[in-house]
Amino acid sequence: MSERTSYAPGTPNWVDLGSPDIEASIEFYAALLGWEVPASENVEQTGGYRRATKSGVDVAGMMPLMQEGQPPAWTTYVSVADADATAAAVKEAGGNVLAEPMDVMDLGRMAIFADPTGAVFGIWQPGTFPGAGLVNESGSLSWNELGTRDPGAAKAFYAKVFGWDFADNDMGEMGIYTEWKLGEGSVGGMMDVSGRLPDEIPAHWMAYFAVDDADATVELAKQRGGGVAFGPIDIPVGRFAILTDPHGAAFAVIALSEAA
Repeated sequence: MSERTSYAPGTPNWVDLGSPDIEASIEFYAALLGWEVPASENVEQTGGYRRATKSGVDVAGMMPLMQEGQPPAWTTYVSVADADATAAAVKEAGGNVLAEPMDVMDLGRMAIFADPTGAVFGIWQPGTFPGAGLVNESGSLSWNELGTRDPGAAKAFYAKVFGWDFADNDMGEMGIYTEWKLGEGSVGGMMDVSGRLPDEIPAHWMAYFAVDDADATVELAKQRGGGVAFGPIDIPVGRFAILTDPHGAAFAVIALSEAA
C-alpha cells in the first residue's frame, strides 16, 4: 500500500468535504469508495469533524457546513512548515485569507485561503497528524487539480506561496495541461476551464480518488443519487470521470494505469 507518514512542505496532503448532511454523505462515499467513517471523538472540540478511513488508515475528512449559504465542496490542503508565514505569503501574493491560522488541538495548525483567481484551498502545518496516511490506492486520494480561468495569475501566485514550478503539456483538443512541480516531483495539476464550464462555476481545486473500475464507479454513483459531470474517458494515466455527490460537491475518480 502507498502509506505515508509525512509530506514535504508544498505537497497536497489532505482533503475534506463540507456537507449539509454528514450521515447522508457518509452513506454515499462509504458505498462508492469503501470508506469507514467512525463517529468523531471530542465533538465539542472538533465541531463534528470526522475522518474517513480505508483499510484502517485516514484518507479524507468530512465536516458540517460552517456558514449559511456555504456550498457543499471538497477542499484541498497543502502541507506547510509554518502556517503563519504561509498566510503572510498568501496576502503578499494577492490571495485572500478566509480563515486565519488556527490550532486544531495538538493535530496541527490550519488556515483557509482563496487564490487571486478565486479558488479556495487550505494549508496544514502538521502536529501529531501529518495528513492522509494512504494515497494512490483504491479509495484514497490520488491527485489534486486546479481549474481556473487565469492560469498565468495562478502560476505566479503558487510559485510565490509554495515555491512551485510548472510544466505545460499540450493535450491536443483538451488544451494545455499544467503539472505543478516541487523539485523533480509533480504535486498536482491545472486546467484552463475558460469556455469549458458555466460562468457560475468558480475556480476550484478538484480532488481525485483512485478506484479499481471507473465505469463501475460512475454507475454506482448514479445509483446512489450522484451525478456525472464528465466522462468517463481515457487519458494517458488512466480512465477518469468527474462526478457530483447527492449534495452537489464535485470530485473525480480515476482508475490508474499501471504506468501511472
